[in-house]
Amino acid sequence: MSTATVQPYKPKNKVRIVTAASLFDGHDAAINIMRRIIQSTGCEVIHLGHDRSVEEVVNCAIQEDAQAIAMTSYQGGHTEYFKYMHDLLKEKGAGHIKIFGGGGGTILPEEIKELQEYGITRIYHPDDGRQLGLQGMINDLVEQSDYPLGNQLNGQVSHLQERDPQAIARIITAAESFPDLHQEELQGIADKAKTITTPVLGITGTGGAGKSSMVDELVRRYLIDFPEKTIAVISVDPSKRKTGGALLGDRIRMNSIKNERVYMRSLATRQSNLALSKHIDKAIDVLKVAGYDLIILETSGIGQSDTEILDYSDVSLYIMTPEFGAATQLEKIDMLDFADVVAINKFDKRGALDAIRDVKKQYKRNHQLWEAKDEDLPVVGTIASQFNDPGTNELYRKLMDTIAERTKADFKSDFDISGGLSEKIYIIPPNRVRYLAEIAENNRHYDEQVEKSAWVADKLYQLAGSLQTLSGVDLPLDAVSHWSDHLEEAALPDEKKAVVRLLLAEFDQLRKDLNPHHWEIIEQWAHKVERYKAPEYIFQVRNKEIRVQTHTESLSHSQIPKIALPRFKSWGDIVRWSLEENVPGEFPYTAGIYPFKREGEDPTRMFAGEGGPERTNKRFHYVSLDMPAKRLSTAFDSVTLYGNDPDHRPDIYGKIGNSGVSICCLDDAKKLYSGFNLCDPKTSVSMTINGPAPMLLGFFMNAAIDQQCEVYIKEQGLEDKVEAKLKELYDDHDLPRPKYRGDLPEGNDGLGLMLLGLTGDQVLEPEVYEKIKADTLNVVRGTVQADILKEDQAQNTCIFSTEFALRMMGDVQQYFIDQQVRNFYSVSISGYHIAEAGANPITQLAFTLANGFTYVEYYLSRGMDINKFAPNLSFFFSNGVDPEYAVIGRVARRIWAKAMREKYGANARSQMLKYHIQTSGRSLHAQEIDFNDIRTTLQALYAIYDNCNSLHTNAYDEAITTPTEESVRRAMAIQLIINKELGLAKNENPLQGSFIIEELTDLVEEAVLMEFERITERGGVLGAMETMYQRGKIQEESLYYETLKHTGEYPIVGVNTFLNKKGSPTLVPGEVIRATKEEKEAQIATRDNLHKANAQRGARWLAEIQEAALQNRNIFEALMEATKHCSLGQITQALFEVGGEYRRNM
Repeated sequence: MSTATVQPYKPKNKVRIVTAASLFDGHDAAINIMRRIIQSTGCEVIHLGHDRSVEEVVNCAIQEDAQAIAMTSYQGGHTEYFKYMHDLLKEKGAGHIKIFGGGGGTILPEEIKELQEYGITRIYHPDDGRQLGLQGMINDLVEQSDYPLGNQLNGQVSHLQERDPQAIARIITAAESFPDLHQEELQGIADKAKTITTPVLGITGTGGAGKSSMVDELVRRYLIDFPEKTIAVISVDPSKRKTGGALLGDRIRMNSIKNERVYMRSLATRQSNLALSKHIDKAIDVLKVAGYDLIILETSGIGQSDTEILDYSDVSLYIMTPEFGAATQLEKIDMLDFADVVAINKFDKRGALDAIRDVKKQYKRNHQLWEAKDEDLPVVGTIASQFNDPGTNELYRKLMDTIAERTKADFKSDFDISGGLSEKIYIIPPNRVRYLAEIAENNRHYDEQVEKSAWVADKLYQLAGSLQTLSGVDLPLDAVSHWSDHLEEAALPDEKKAVVRLLLAEFDQLRKDLNPHHWEIIEQWAHKVERYKAPEYIFQVRNKEIRVQTHTESLSHSQIPKIALPRFKSWGDIVRWSLEENVPGEFPYTAGIYPFKREGEDPTRMFAGEGGPERTNKRFHYVSLDMPAKRLSTAFDSVTLYGNDPDHRPDIYGKIGNSGVSICCLDDAKKLYSGFNLCDPKTSVSMTINGPAPMLLGFFMNAAIDQQCEVYIKEQGLEDKVEAKLKELYDDHDLPRPKYRGDLPEGNDGLGLMLLGLTGDQVLEPEVYEKIKADTLNVVRGTVQADILKEDQAQNTCIFSTEFALRMMGDVQQYFIDQQVRNFYSVSISGYHIAEAGANPITQLAFTLANGFTYVEYYLSRGMDINKFAPNLSFFFSNGVDPEYAVIGRVARRIWAKAMREKYGANARSQMLKYHIQTSGRSLHAQEIDFNDIRTTLQALYAIYDNCNSLHTNAYDEAITTPTEESVRRAMAIQLIINKELGLAKNENPLQGSFIIEELTDLVEEAVLMEFERITERGGVLGAMETMYQRGKIQEESLYYETLKHTGEYPIVGVNTFLNKKGSPTLVPGEVIRATKEEKEAQIATRDNLHKANAQRGARWLAEIQEAALQNRNIFEALMEATKHCSLGQITQALFEVGGEYRRNM
């Protein structure tokens, strides 16, 4: 591998580039890495982050007058996405903007050729990266984008008053880059602007005070308050003196600007030591002439003495935080002399109430307002990051009133404000923020007690041995209280008798220092060993006697024990092993949570997700045919992942059914799982969905309920009622009845399809339906991922504000408790996506467990009983080939069990950590893809030896395409062969007793506890997320791995070493899985049909879920009804209005 340093290209012009990801950008943070290098190559970068529609990107590029767009598109639909972008740019008269893209191996060479011939400037392939390196690729991109803009004006001035975004953008660029060439036009604009009294609101403040978030919140309120008025935003960020590049990072924070009444332009200062660009006055003039009703000007972060904003604004807002230091520092802040309104943002920070008191005092001094009441001062505490924050509402009203008063503009605000200060809606109460450090202390204390007990037990063993040796008497462990009698009866000489009495007194005294439970371990040890040596192990579960064979017989007729116990003699070893390791099924569950694996239920999962629900249903039946347990793992397309409905809009159309199944309503879920009895204890369903998880869970639960309604209808002969209802709702309104497209596959008996287009409560009596519903919820088995914390930290399929998403998770769990949903996991706390984003195994484990304990603390703060919610929590880890992955499950189970029992006082069932393993996607390489199965096999071996509860083995071709039927069968065969053929796998605790495994377990456990302490120092998981600690650490570790891979220091066979004679290029898949046009059209037709058939009911239930959210009722309870009648996209949009959209960041 070449390691020669490539020098950055030096652009001749000021190059502006828009960067974004069409979907989630977390899997390797690629777009973030790229935009950093583009910046350091001297460009001004407007970064939009993940999940951006073509229209958003195109509008941004036009408003920002960028030379180029650079996109990542990993998840399918890329051909339509890039073509639509090209077409839309041309349609809007911006065909000069160049388009660059990349998408790993998922964009095929023939697709690259097709796109580049269509007009896309360049799509980079992984082999380009190998050949050019990162800087080389960026140099190519920047050099092709290095052309002047604004050097010519072709009649744009005449289009200004039409508020033509392209004309506005180009004139601002001309004023910025070529003012001398256009003096006449610019002077004409300036003269006209002098006659226009459009108010300018200047917003300034310290760096990191939350100015961009505040602007977004003010714009959102303005658009609601004044439905006819327009607004323009100019946002300034500093240029880097060293490179000339700039990160124009305000736009990424703003959700409200997706509106035709809003124009936004980001400017770089293009000089040092100033908070504004020197061309800012010209930009304001342009916007005034364009006829916007209000202009917001936001500066870059300022110091104590900056007041530059005042020269350009009619009304000024100064934003600060409570962390300004001592009150005397306020005397140095010039803006407190001049600002019309002051916002103390991040009002949830410690010391906020003291801060607002001190700022108000200083404001009074500065303005000589000695008699003014505190409540009348224009100083407001705000939390802009919190949806519908009362303080931000108050701030907005103060600003609008001040603008109206100062400029006489027509801004009489009717915005409804609720009284009261900004108050943080805490997920974790402030007094519980040290929970992770407390867990680390708790677990270390437990380990110290174990070591003390082991030391005492060893001393007792030595004393007992001495007693037996000296006396020659056999001293039975179960009769310690009678040892003195046995010794007295022995005919010992007096001198020996004296020593024996002395030793016995010492033994009795020392035994008082041993925990009675630990003495019981010693007493019971021989009996325990015998239980596992006996042919059958007999135990009770819920008053039922269970008998398990303890051995299997090999072909050589050897008896292979399922559980092998250590051959310890020393009591200290026995105590230590029992308290830190123990047999599977006993605290601390290091070796596993069940005494024995369940007969006839391998941990194998069947994975599918492609096209429409029918195609995925067929794949599920194909891979699960003849398998005793049906464990269905569902992947959803990115349209579903982001809570959207299928649509003809090209950038959605292209993604329908690609890289996952398209599901937008209850009927889709019924078709997807048809033919699988969702109430069968041997059937469980896993759904990989996060942002819209509550909605997909509602679809699933209703599908399961309606299956059982169907069973009841058939038993009672009520088919006529179903027919009558279908006729009423569909035939009588000339609507097609929903149906399963195509023939049913082998194994599908049609269960779940009778009530397509209906729900059980439309056919059955209420009391019958409610009983079926209750019974179904009690027995249905499965998992919904729903882990919003790891999404924010790693993957980014967040769609709602974090607080709102967590609230809905809590509502789901409360509903599960109320409805006694015992066998379904309300969340799968995931490390897989943290690892996929680049974290090493220790970081993955630490962050995942920390997130798990965060849910525990949150649910406890909501008043839930730990023993009622903990069994509904499950975990999901990635595997890999690193040594630490050999013990990831052991360490997770041990840390969880110790914390749950010793700190939280939870019962045995709550102490058991259940986890699913998926082999590493990061170790699936697009070169020599056949070798991927070897890596997957080794990882599966790790997982099975570590007693995971379920396992998903990745298909070898997933590096370059959606897996084929053949590759999925191979992936499943890997674990089936290990489980059914590999002799050592017949033993269920093969890792126990290994020195290296014990060493690794202790090492990783301590590393996780240390990470807990680092997270605590940053305010717990949520506090650390605010400063993006987790993201930063994940990205750092990702880059470290990629660097070692690139230099060859970390050898990867078939990637950077042991290359084939062709150099091991990225492979092209033999079979490409893509959704067909027919499938896409069918999904859109399903959506349209649903909307027509349920227009009134749908509208009613959308209003109901919004009401539930606003009235603080259980949202999921309302969702269970809404998901019967509404589509996914409808529900998402309704919840955005009451819960807020996720605010992206860098």
